Amino acid sequence: MSWFIDTFNPFRLRGKTVLVTGASSGIGRETAVICSKMGATVIISARNAEMLADTLNRLDGMGHKIIVADLSDESQIDNLAIETPELDGIVHCAGIGDRTMLKMARKKDIERVMKANFDGPVLLQRALLKKKKVKSSSSIVFIASRAPFAPTPGNGLYAASKGALIAYAKVLGLELANQLIRVNCICPAMVWTELVQRDAELTGADYHEAEKSYPLKRYGKPEDIANLVVYLLSDASTWMTGSCIDITGGGEFTLKA
Repeated sequence: MSWFIDTFNPFRLRGKTVLVTGASSGIGRETAVICSKMGATVIISARNAEMLADTLNRLDGMGHKIIVADLSDESQIDNLAIETPELDGIVHCAGIGDRTMLKMARKKDIERVMKANFDGPVLLQRALLKKKKVKSSSSIVFIASRAPFAPTPGNGLYAASKGALIAYAKVLGLELANQLIRVNCICPAMVWTELVQRDAELTGADYHEAEKSYPLKRYGKPEDIANLVVYLLSDASTWMTGSCIDITGGGEFTLKA
């Protein structure tokens, strides 16, 4: 009976090769771990080799690969695309947070946030497509955010970068549809990651108190997002492209003072 269930499980990733960027921590790391548990061969990438090695040690199965790359550097983006095998799935998790008040925003602040959250994923995706590393009928997932739809003070640059990524992904989905390549975004509300912990330290916000306002009484965990990624990578979602999925615990991307 277990053999029957596994054979006809549309959510499994066995036989698929998946690239996960930003895999050194947070949602990216948990996505890589859960993809491996679902049978995928996982290519993990980020800037920090030591942290990637820690992620690699958490993966189930064999054949996984580390490719260290800084997505703010076009030569490293090209090298990542060259070293990556043909892919059945891509998960763009790499990115940074920002709490610059807009009246204080300088050109270098804008460039720093956009380069990490928009330019990097876009240029990497271009390189992978040009080098024919994306198989027909594969799935591309962008980790975006609820921030563009629920603005908060100090979150303007971050929200703008994620909004741009969502718009890009929708057009990419149209352009790749003739190859049956699917492109979708996930828009989480607050998720407990290292990024959120640093933001709490920077702003002094009491996130533990704020999360009580969510209907499900908690912020998300990285595995909550990773499980949704698995669905989008799997054959269970083959009629799904151009979607932007909110995952919020019933709440909005808001803070209470």
